[in-house]
Amino acid sequence: MQTISTITCPECGAEAEADMPTDSCQFFWTCDECDTTLRPQPGDCCVFCSYGSVPCPPVQRDEGCGRT
Repeated sequence: MQTISTITCPECGAEAEADMPTDSCQFFWTCDECDTTLRPQPGDCCVFCSYGSVPCPPVQRDEGCGRT
């Protein structure tokens, strides 16, 4: 299971490596470059599933959304 993902901001294209929580989904993430707050796209459980290079750990484990 991968716990590090590269998030790409859809507003400015900046990329940032981020540690993913292993037991929950992360609903918000703020871009360091343009200060845009990202939220999951419809149908995704978290920002990593929407904008990350790998999905969140709960989805990787085939457990579905781990949002708490």
